Amino acid sequence: MTQQTTKPVSDVVARFIRYCSIPSQSDPFNAQQVPSSQSQFNMARQIQQELIELGAQDVTLDEHAYVTAFWPASAGAEDLPVLGFCTHIDTAWQSYGDEVHPQIKQYEGGKLIIGTDRHGREVYVDETTNPQLKHMVGWDLITSDGTSLLGGDDKAADAMIMSLLYRLKQDPELPHPRLALSFVPDEEIGHGASLLNLNKFGATFGYTIDGGPLGEFCYETFNAAEVTVQAKGLSVHTGTAKGALINASEALMKFNALLPAQERPEYTEGRDGFYYLSYINGNCEEAKAGYILRDHSKEIMNKRKQTCIDAAAFVNKQYGSEVITLDIQDQYFNMADVILKPENKHLIENARRAYKEVGVDMFYTAMRGGTDGAQLSYRGFAAPNLSACYYNGHGVREFVPVPELETMVDMLQHLVAIYAKPVE
Repeated sequence: MTQQTTKPVSDVVARFIRYCSIPSQSDPFNAQQVPSSQSQFNMARQIQQELIELGAQDVTLDEHAYVTAFWPASAGAEDLPVLGFCTHIDTAWQSYGDEVHPQIKQYEGGKLIIGTDRHGREVYVDETTNPQLKHMVGWDLITSDGTSLLGGDDKAADAMIMSLLYRLKQDPELPHPRLALSFVPDEEIGHGASLLNLNKFGATFGYTIDGGPLGEFCYETFNAAEVTVQAKGLSVHTGTAKGALINASEALMKFNALLPAQERPEYTEGRDGFYYLSYINGNCEEAKAGYILRDHSKEIMNKRKQTCIDAAAFVNKQYGSEVITLDIQDQYFNMADVILKPENKHLIENARRAYKEVGVDMFYTAMRGGTDGAQLSYRGFAAPNLSACYYNGHGVREFVPVPELETMVDMLQHLVAIYAKPVE
């Protein structure tokens, strides 16, 4: 059961709905450019304008749609290390994301009907799809209208940071160190913070905000690689094709069949890694496929890469020529090796303390994905990941609970207050 709500909304909710209404999907088929889609500039300009209106310092928007800014420290905290936050402005490309029509519905138990998708099918969530709904009866939930994803990944986080700044502007006596802020493009296709100038960013350490349910804390991610597989065929009239025709699409199918089927995402969980076919297209003469490989273990990740190399070699041997070629690129690495160093322990303990101060028990998750923190940590900026409070990301069933969204702004207020004193 659902009931549309029309009551006044908080600052963070208003910002979130506004941001979700701005299409900004990244485009894996244009990944050679950053940003991969021009629409991301619309979101970047919105953030830039609001930062200026709030009074942030050194607000910049560069040619790659990276937005950066500073927020001055409260009195007495000017000489403390700069605390950084990083969120991303793009949304996932795997589902519809243009246009997005956010709505607020009150969950009254049972089935929450979000709407209908673009094929006319009912879109809903219930305690079967999301057991967490058991404790959300009576809550307002933000969803799309069913025709698209919502964009909580990661626009909920964008709204949280901006709402935190709004609070700091309203009450300058709230304690906090100097804050470095970054809003980056193309996280969903593996670029994210890769072009963020860390010297200009100026933070000593900090956090990304790109996680799931309230209380989630992640310092461990997958190791990630992208594999581009190309096949070159030879077209011959089918009536005289015997012994001559080489079908590039068939060659890709043979390659795919050699990867372990039981290690696809739909059959894995927890710390299981996987091979994921993200796209495939082609014809007889040429075909192309893209895979992503994921594993928490570097050793097993290397074995996955070798499996792809061996599969290509096997297919080429069958044809007697180099029909299949591979390009394997590392995307990011498991950031646990960095975050768990003794000098970074405060990032874990202070997050736990801030969650506790808003009545939430922090819980760890080994993320089955990645965050900008994976890239940043290996570039020298330790950045574990905090909750963004979205559920069912990357699809039409996505929702963000209003109480969790608002509580995370409270949590961030407590977190920056903790860093208004010297790190222990």
